[in-house]
Amino acid sequence: MNKATTATTLAFALGTALSAVSVPALAQDSAETEKCYGVALKGQNDCAAGPGTTCAGTAMMDHQGNAWKLVPAGTCLETASPTSPTGYGQLEAFEETKA
Repeated sequence: MNKATTATTLAFALGTALSAVSVPALAQDSAETEKCYGVALKGQNDCAAGPGTTCAGTAMMDHQGNAWKLVPAGTCLETASPTSPTGYGQLEAFEETKA
């Protein structure tokens, strides 16, 4: 085996091992967290930031109504969101009110 093939094989094996370790952690996190819309700060959302954006880190403004952040399960509706109609995070996307 030459050096390039050995390096490629090693990189592939390491990547596979890391992927296998992270999958159970993601499954556990999703059971203990919930998506909370309107609580992420600009550029700090976990995903879903509306049309023209790709995903994580793409919120264009603080407390954007269609951008969510993972929060501990059961805390979303108690988390402040000045753009939300209720003043708190929402479990679904919403149209922002003036902050």
